[in-house]
Amino acid sequence: MKPRADSRRIAGRILPWALGGIALIVGVTALILATSDGARKAATAQVVDRMADAAEGFMTQATPVDAHALAPNIYQARGVANTHLIDTGDSVVIFDTGLAIQATRQKRALEELVGRKPVSHVILSHSHQDHVGGTQFWAEPETTIIAHREFSEEQRYLKALEPYFHDRNRRLFPWIPEDPIVRGPLSFGHVVPTETIRNGMPHRFTQGGFRFEVLPTPGAEGLDNLSLWLPDQRILFVGDTLGPIFPQFPNIFTMRGEKMRKPMEYIESLDQLIALDAELLVPGHLAPTRGAREIREGLTRIRDAVQYVHDETVKGMNAGKTVWELMEEIQLPSELALSQVHGRVSWGVRSIWEYYATWFHYDSTTELYPVPVREVYADLAGLAGVQALADRGRLALERGELVKALHFCEIALAAEPQAREALEVQRDALKRLLERAQAGFETTYEIVWLTSEIEMTESALAVR
Repeated sequence: MKPRADSRRIAGRILPWALGGIALIVGVTALILATSDGARKAATAQVVDRMADAAEGFMTQATPVDAHALAPNIYQARGVANTHLIDTGDSVVIFDTGLAIQATRQKRALEELVGRKPVSHVILSHSHQDHVGGTQFWAEPETTIIAHREFSEEQRYLKALEPYFHDRNRRLFPWIPEDPIVRGPLSFGHVVPTETIRNGMPHRFTQGGFRFEVLPTPGAEGLDNLSLWLPDQRILFVGDTLGPIFPQFPNIFTMRGEKMRKPMEYIESLDQLIALDAELLVPGHLAPTRGAREIREGLTRIRDAVQYVHDETVKGMNAGKTVWELMEEIQLPSELALSQVHGRVSWGVRSIWEYYATWFHYDSTTELYPVPVREVYADLAGLAGVQALADRGRLALERGELVKALHFCEIALAAEPQAREALEVQRDALKRLLERAQAGFETTYEIVWLTSEIEMTESALAVR
């Protein structure tokens, strides 16, 4: 089912920015295309700056831009995603380029600290828009753009499915534009690496006395993850290899969609990072972690937790248990406890189960055919009665069976979308689930989703 968006709640905030920004792009396109590379880049930066000014008030969940030193000659520009600059003397090396709409501000903030210098290398941790959006502003004709060998394919499929993923992302990140921007400087899918790195084959180079090692670390955020290791400084840049919080249980499965991620490949990547014994760990979001012991212990716990969830899932599959049973049963032991604010163990279980066994669960013959169970909801409601289903949902709610309550409501609402008592039970069940989520793992995706569902249910109730 395609995710719904509560247009009344967010269109008034987002649509003016989207339309105004697109109109601005159209208005300067002729100028940009008619000028030299330098003038084109300057004009494009002005477009982005104006759109950033217009969008700033709407991006209530976004991180404002600031820049600071992490170590001598090594700098970070914070934002929705971080951009990093290593000053090698006569030139600079850039690791990740941030979200397009913040990229020009991040670039200026970094150049205020080090001055404007030639860019010898741009290294991209992976193909997500918030990590590659500013590449065009940093890359020069002689710049080497380094990415994983799988980068172009990952970028291709994300671009091909851009409308689909955009709708899903808006449910979780309501500050993004109402429609994907498909043209101009903020559009996605145009990065062309000049050098690519294969798994198992780190790329090493020296620039201005700095030694750089670009490490393939696939698994956590996709097939195309790279990390950057500075062996002399013992600084490790990981992009999204570890997610935004350290340490945390990773997003083996991501609720917003994308390809399945390979758990064993991720464990191998973690083994590689543990062996480095880094003293400064720099993520693609939020602040770095300092201290070799803390970093080593955190990485080891992540690896062992993923291994544990993987092995328990495989053991349960071999014992004939269903994915639903395993999602309920498998929990991290206390010695492997991790934050589940971003990734979730139960979702990881399902991801591993379906990674190995794919879509056919052997639960029902109906899985083989394009007739989902929802097709009979209205008929079931006709047989049972909408009121009886709402009553049964209320009983399940009182028993603490919150998801069962939602099932009863969904059947009732398939027959009568405005059935007030069913909507009230649905709202109450969603609120109880939200309270449970906030008091439990505090998984951000779950909380945002439930909040959105509550708002839409309340909007439906307000119609009558």
